[in-house]
Formats: sequence, structure tokens, C-alpha cells
Amino acid sequence: MRALPLALQSALDSGATTLCHGWRVTRRDGRVQGFTDHDRDLVLAGVTFRAGTIVAGSENALAQGLGVTGMEFGGALCDAALTEDDLAAGYYDGAAVDLFLIDWSDPAVSLLLRRGTIGEVRRADGAFAAELRSLSDALNQSRGRVFAGGCDADLGDARCGIDLAAPAHRATAAVVAVEGPLRLLAAGLDGFAPGTFSEGRISFTSGADAGFSVEVKSHAAGPSGAVLQLWQRPPSPLAPGDAFTVTAGCDKRFSTCRDRFANTANFRGFPHMPGNDLVLAIAVPGEGGHDGAVPS
Repeated sequence: MRALPLALQSALDSGATTLCHGWRVTRRDGRVQGFTDHDRDLVLAGVTFRAGTIVAGSENALAQGLGVTGMEFGGALCDAALTEDDLAAGYYDGAAVDLFLIDWSDPAVSLLLRRGTIGEVRRADGAFAAELRSLSDALNQSRGRVFAGGCDADLGDARCGIDLAAPAHRATAAVVAVEGPLRLLAAGLDGFAPGTFSEGRISFTSGADAGFSVEVKSHAAGPSGAVLQLWQRPPSPLAPGDAFTVTAGCDKRFSTCRDRFANTANFRGFPHMPGNDLVLAIAVPGEGGHDGAVPS
């Protein structure tokens, strides 16, 4: 049983409670925001919990196991609270959330009810709903290395060893045309074969999205320049002339590491590990059949 602070217990025993809820959100960029379902702003531990943001929470339910309990908090998307651009930029992905029970007549009297992180975020019609995951959710995630056919290093990291600053793996270019929120036509990449920057990373250096980085889904040749498809929509609309740098990507396959990067010695996968076909291996006359090989 949880022991309540004496002041809070006294307020509960009085029979006339003055309680509300507050959410303290610490974003990935370090910014701390406070929200409350009370009708005026409250200050707790140096953080202003803003009212009037139409933020509210669902039932605070706990359960055994590592599954997500379904608790959410949500509200309207507005400049005073959470903006759609900040959500699109990923600032709230995995953000830490502390849920407080607060005595609004004396905000120093409070109780931390729950602590967790933001999981899935849904937004539509000017509103958002964020799933809250408990701290035990971290125990449900993979830790350490996973034995698999593909490489588990990131291209350019210390384990990989490829220098992404080399001209063969890095380019500076600019947006020529925008063909959708996730698709752009670029100039300055003519010297690179299609696919060079697929699964790479693009960082904008000018325009409204300067400083924003995102993974590249695909790199293809277009009729008047290179076509880049992004995995995530930038916070602000792209515009012709926006400059960016882009680095090469890797599909984690052994053949790519060997043939494209000549980096076989640093490959961090297990390309010769038997695959699922080994379970289905059958006797087949002559050549062919299921031999358990992993495609390289």
C-alpha cells in the first residue's frame, strides 16, 4: 500500500477535496512542459502546469505483465500545448511523462501517481491522443545483440568503420521541386547511382526545416533529377531551394557490405547462419531444394 504525504492525506480526510491531475512531459530535445485539467495554471517543482490546453487523461489502470495497459492522455493541438509540427518532428517520441495528483489549493501538496513514456501518438481533426507506456515496457524490448543474417551495426558507426564524410558517401544538394509531403526532387546528386542514399539520412541546412534530420526511404532517378522519398514528414513544408546534406545508406546485407563498401571484415551479421528453410529441408534429386541457406 502506498503511503500518502501527510498534507495530502489530511486533505482527503477533510471530505472536501480540491484535487486535479497534472502531466509533466520531458521531450526528446530536453524541453519540459506541464499540463493540467484544472481551470488555472499551477506551479509544481518549478514547472508551470498550463490550464486551458484541453489536455485530459483516460482511466489510470495498472495490470500485471509487460503489456500496454491502454492508458492515454490527449487534447487539442494548439500553439499553447502540443503543436502538430512538433509531433511530426518526433519530439514527443519516447518522451518521459509523470502523472501527478495535485491539490490545486496548494500545489506543493502532490503525489506522483505514475511514470512512463509516450508510445503511439494518433492525431486527427486538430486533436491528439498519446499512449502512455509504463517503465516495465523497457523489459519487453530487445537488449544486446540479435543473431541474424543481416548486420546489426549502423553504417558509419565505430563498429562499421565506414567514413560517411568521404565524398563517395556524402553529398550536398538542394530541393528542386516538392512532389508530396514525403517526396522531393533534388539537384546535385547526378554523380551518384540510384539507391546510394536509400536508407541513408538527410539533414536540412537551410529553409524552414534547417536542423531537421530524417531517414531516407528510397533514392531513385527521376526525369529531371534524383527523387528522394522520406520516412517522416518534416515539421514545415519543404520549398524549392532548401539545401541539405545526405549520407549513404545500407540494407545490412552481406553482399552489399562486400561488393559496395569492401568492408567484409567489419560485417556484424551472420550470413551463413542456417535459415528457416533448414527446418523444411527435404531430399530432392539433383540440385536445388531447401538447403537452409540465407540469401546473401
